Amino acid sequence: MNVKPTVVRLTQEALDRIEKVAGPNQRAAFIREAVDNELDRREAESENPVQIGGDDEKQR
Repeated sequence: MNVKPTVVRLTQEALDRIEKVAGPNQRAAFIREAVDNELDRREAESENPVQIGGDDEKQR
């Protein structure tokens, strides 16, 4: 895996929560996975934007 180090500032509460769900020594892997998931979600959202009103709005 080709990765580059970066500094991310998180609250102590966020760090504690990450360690609680990810386990000890898994913080970086958890953050990488969370970032990848959020990027996938946002990219999919931008490809398929939600239309408010739908077809009913167009008929008025």
